[in-house]
Formats: sequence, C-alpha cells, structure tokens
Amino acid sequence: MVAPKEDQLRYDGRVVVVTGAGAGLGREYALLFASRGAKVVVNDLGGNFKGQGKSNAADKVVEEIRAAGGVAVPDYNSVVEGDKIVQTALENFGRIDVLVNNAGILRDRSLARISDEDWNLIHDVHLKGSFLTTRAAWPVMKKQNFGRIIMTSSNSGVYGNFGQANYSAAKLGLVGLANTVAIEGAKNNIHCNVIVPTAASRMTEGILPDILFNELKPELIAPVVAYLCHESCEDNGSIIESAAGWATKVHFVRGRGCVLRTAIDEDVSPEYVRQVWNRVTDMSDARHLNAIGEASLGLVGVLEKLRDGKNNENSVTETFRYGFKDVILYALGVGANVSDPTDLKFLYENNPEFGVLPTFFILPGLLAVMGSSLTASAIKHTTFDLTNVVSCCLLKILHGEQYIELLEAPPTEGVLTTTSTVLDVVDKKSGALVITQSDSYDENGTLIARNQSSTFVVGAGNFNGKTKASPEVKPLVPNPKRAPDASVEVPTHKNQAAVYRLSGDLNPMHIDPSFSAIAGYKVPILHGLCTMGVSVKAVLKQFGGDDPALFRAAKVRFSKPVLPGQTLRVDMWKEPNNRVCFRTVVVETNTEVLSGAYVDFKQIIVKPNMTSASALQSDAVFAGIKDRVAENEAKAKAVNAVFLYKVTSGGKVAKEWVLDLKNAKVYEGPLQSGTKADTTMTIADADMVDLALGKLQPQTAFMKGKLKITGNIMLAQKLAPLLKTEAKL
Repeated sequence: MVAPKEDQLRYDGRVVVVTGAGAGLGREYALLFASRGAKVVVNDLGGNFKGQGKSNAADKVVEEIRAAGGVAVPDYNSVVEGDKIVQTALENFGRIDVLVNNAGILRDRSLARISDEDWNLIHDVHLKGSFLTTRAAWPVMKKQNFGRIIMTSSNSGVYGNFGQANYSAAKLGLVGLANTVAIEGAKNNIHCNVIVPTAASRMTEGILPDILFNELKPELIAPVVAYLCHESCEDNGSIIESAAGWATKVHFVRGRGCVLRTAIDEDVSPEYVRQVWNRVTDMSDARHLNAIGEASLGLVGVLEKLRDGKNNENSVTETFRYGFKDVILYALGVGANVSDPTDLKFLYENNPEFGVLPTFFILPGLLAVMGSSLTASAIKHTTFDLTNVVSCCLLKILHGEQYIELLEAPPTEGVLTTTSTVLDVVDKKSGALVITQSDSYDENGTLIARNQSSTFVVGAGNFNGKTKASPEVKPLVPNPKRAPDASVEVPTHKNQAAVYRLSGDLNPMHIDPSFSAIAGYKVPILHGLCTMGVSVKAVLKQFGGDDPALFRAAKVRFSKPVLPGQTLRVDMWKEPNNRVCFRTVVVETNTEVLSGAYVDFKQIIVKPNMTSASALQSDAVFAGIKDRVAENEAKAKAVNAVFLYKVTSGGKVAKEWVLDLKNAKVYEGPLQSGTKADTTMTIADADMVDLALGKLQPQTAFMKGKLKITGNIMLAQKLAPLLKTEAKL
C-alpha cells in the first residue's frame, strides 16, 4: 500500500548509516531511506557472503541513489573498524541519526567442525562489529539527544539451526546487546530495536528452497526497519520478525514457576525437583517481563513467603486472567438475558455501564483450590484427590458453603493473583469440613476479593479434631421469622449447567449422566455456585439497584441440588446494616436449596413496587380472614390444612396469600420454609372479591374456570365461613 505523499514518513535532515548495504537487505534499506530524504552512508566491504574478496558494491548503490536524486556516500571499512564508518558520516554530513547494523557473513559448520577462525570471524562481524559501530555513534547521538539503532538478529539465533552454532550464538548475542543499549539510551531519546529478517540475499542463496527464496524479497522488509528508525516510532527494545510482507513482535516469556522448598532454611532435593517438574515447566500462565527489576521483584516475593512460612503445602498461588468475554460468558451462565434491558450492561462490552456480576470473582479462588491438592493435604488421616472427578463422586466430596467479599471495585478485565490457604479443619464426625480462604490481588498488589469455601468430605470425620470453626470463618445467618419482604421467581433452563461450566468448573457431574449417576443423581445437576450466582443476581436487582458497585459480600449454604430447568424462588428479607437475608427454593418441589444466606450491601436501594406486591382489592378480603383467624384460632386449627391462594391481575399472578390453618397464621406469600400447601387455588382479584361478597358462588366459579383448584379439592369447602366478609372493599 502506497501512502499519499503528504502522509509519507520523511527523513529530511537525517543522516543514516547502513552497514553491509552493497546488496540484499542493506541495499533496500539505503534506497528507501534516501528516497525519503535521508543522507545515506552506504557501507560495504564488497566481499562475498563468506567475507572473502572485494568489489565496488557500495559504489553501485550510491550511484543508484544519486541517479534518483538522493544524497549518499560510499564507505569501504570493515565493521570491526566501526569508528571509521561513523567518521565517514561526520566528515560528509556532520552528524549521524540512524545506524542500521546489517553487515553479516556465514561460516556454516556442524558443531564439531567449527574452527576457531570460523567462530571468531562470525562474532567479529555480527556481534563485535555491531558493538564497535554503535559505540562510535553513541556520543554523537547522545549529544544530539536523538538516535535510532537497529541490530540484526536471525531466526537461527532465536530458535537455533543445525550447522550454525557460531552464527546462532552471535545473533542471539545481538538481542542481549540491543536490550542493554535500549535501556542505556532511553533517557537521551536513543532507541534500539532488533529486526529478525528472513530475506533472499547473498547469504541465503542456495540455502532456502527456490519457491521460498523468490518470495522473500528484501524490499518487503525495508519499510519495517524504516518505521522503527523514524522519530515517530516509540518502540524501544522490541524484537520484530519480518518476512514476505509480514511482521510480528517476538519476546521472551517466563512461566509462573514453582518454589522448590517450603521454608527459608530448607534445602532443595533432586527428588523434589522431579516431583514438581511439571509445575516448573508449566507455561500456561507465562508472562512477559519488561525489565530485570520485575524478575528480581518476583524472586523477592518468593523469599518473603519463605521467610513468613507461607509457602507450604497448605498454601497455593495461581494467576487468573480474564477479559470481557469471560465476564459475559459467566453472566449468561447465571441467567443474564438480553430480553431484560437491565441485563445488557452485563452482556455487552461497549455498554457505558458495562460491569461484572460480583459472584464472578468466586472463580479465581475456586479454580485455584480445585486444581491443587490444598484441600486434600489438610486432612492427614485419609487420602483423596479433589482434581480426580471420579474420586470426588465416589467419596461424596461436597461444596458446603461459600463466602465472597469484594474489598475494592474490580476491573472488567485484568489479571488477579490468588493465594489460597487452609483456614480451618473441623471434625463433623460424619465427615471433615475443610475451609479454605482465597485472597485475590490485582497487578498493583491491591486486595480485590476474598473467598471462603467449605468442602465437606463425607466419611472423613472422627479424627479427634476441633468441632467448631474458628472466628475467622464467616458464619451463616438464619432467616427472620416473618414473611419475606420480597420474592422473585427465576426460571433456569435445561442448558444452564452446560453454559455455566464453561466459566471453569468442568466437573462432568454437571453435564455427563454417567458421572452424575456415580454421585447418586439420575440426571446431571446444576452447579451450586450457579444457583448462588442466579440468587445473588436477583437480590442485587431487588435491593442493590442492579449496581455491582453497591455489593459488599455474600454467604450461602448449599442445602440441596437443583435440576436444570427448574424454577427458583428467591425469598428476601431486608435487615438492618444494609443486609438482605435470603433463601432459595425450588418452586416445583418447594425444596430449600440455599439456606442461611445473605448479601451485604454498601447501600440498599429498594426496587420500586417490589418490597411487596402492589395493593389489590382482594387484600381486604385476606385482611378480614386474618382477623377472624386471630379471633378464633381453635376454629381455624380445626380445619387442619394449608391453603395457598394465587391471585391474578391481568392474567398473571400478582400476589400470593397463605392460609396456614394448622398454625392459625395468615400471611402474604410465598410459603414459608418447611410448609407445603394442601390445596392451591388460583383466582382473579375481582373474582375473589365477588366470591367474598357472595356475588359469585364457589361452585359456579369453579365450573366456569374462574377458580382453579389443585390438591385436596374437598378441603376448600371448609373455607366458606372464613371467606364471608363485611369489609369495605
């Protein structure tokens, strides 16, 4: 692509020195710089690719440049006399702005056949020559407060190549040289970068296949080098590979590594190194370090943990990287839906209010603990493996409780480093309860999230351990003994577990029927943490203004499993100190699946008209029933039944009322925990009023479909005395 003349990068007033510029890449560099206004020193000895012989190659390139209207002078010095090359630039043009160290030769031999001369010649031209020429140009560039330097490496240096031990060593040595030159020159606006070219030249002719050689045109690489040398390019210390009209950045990365001892005064054994070698060589969390200081700082962190005794079998540290796709996938997994406009901020990365659901930040700790032996190592008297799915199913290893606290507003994407430790081990007799704590820090070392997970290992109890958890373990909170302040029904879908598992919990028990059968379930069950995510999301919408920034903490107990496709009802109680207690119940079975749960907010914002259902005319009917039950509890208890009324408005259930005549209680629904309806009746608001006033007979309402009854129909007849009302409607 050719840029318009007014947009072209220019080098007017700049002086460029290109070594090895008599042919190939060097020639293309010189021609391009000259065509863009630079004054060019064309350096070349004129020998062949082995460094032998002489020719007037530099003169020919200078003639080309001058014929095109450019300015150039030849230089015939060897790069091991780099000061003479730089002197040519100063004598002719008075300065040097750009130095492209391109000169090179080959002396290919297998390792055993490389002579001292072969080794020394290669290093003299490639490594020593680049150093000497750069050193000569350095004071001039420093005085100008400007310089651009290119070192030429090779894929043979980056990756190695048979028969090129001398050449490979010199070429990778140039990368190290460039790294240091970049550091030392930065304060004086002297940038040094590395080009790793693959091009057709005197050096590669006869080595590369013809079909490849013919496409590796040097002129396709020259623009990359030209840009790296322009004053507008801010790269410094970069390694750029380029060939055939393609370019990319290359850099070194370092794995997370593994500490080979558990205390500062311990030795390292070869046997332990062998044991953890997979962790030593694991590159799944590899990252690029920009400076040697970062490497040293990481080592200091390891030593501090050793001194503090934190690097032991009861501690594990993992890196958790996430982006907007991970955040959105999690939101879909816990039921966010584009049909709900308020959910769009959790599903669309360009939404101005794009945010992360708070329970997403359970994942860093969960994955760290699940992928380690942390929980297993805490129980000394038995053996199991949390990473072994079959073992977990057979041994009934259960996720008992979960706590999540956000201490700072988390970013929508980033890297968290999570350290997980065993907080407590409790002997529950029927099993062992292991509580782990996971603290997640951002890249600045700020504590973002804290999780506590309780894992119950069935059959691992009776080890004479402590029977109560330590105060550091966050307790559950029982639900208030009153009707909920709000209730919300949330349907799950058949594919919910299949979607949720993609956020990291890949336990096949939630997708593979054969594994769920091992655990004793007829069909795969929904993840408990998915149920928690769905529930906390509902509480956030109801009492947190749907704003993740208002979330502080949440705790739940996983009481029973949920089957994908079942409907969840989240009952909520607004309590003092910005706390909302809640429970989650499966509507179809009236089974409580999350117990003792709560969400703590920084501020509570009640969703309008949702603390309780909007007022209905029939409310007065039930108020009258409530009064009559209170006046004569014995008569009410004689009925000995529980009735659930579903009152509709506009064709939808607007409110529920419960007549618990077994306990002489009447309250606005839903059913309280442990209570089951003997008879359920669905009726429209207006029809309920007419029924109470005697304008509509129960039998007529039933026959016309205005009154729908499920359960024990005969019990409904006992309600007649209670339904009659004299209330002013």
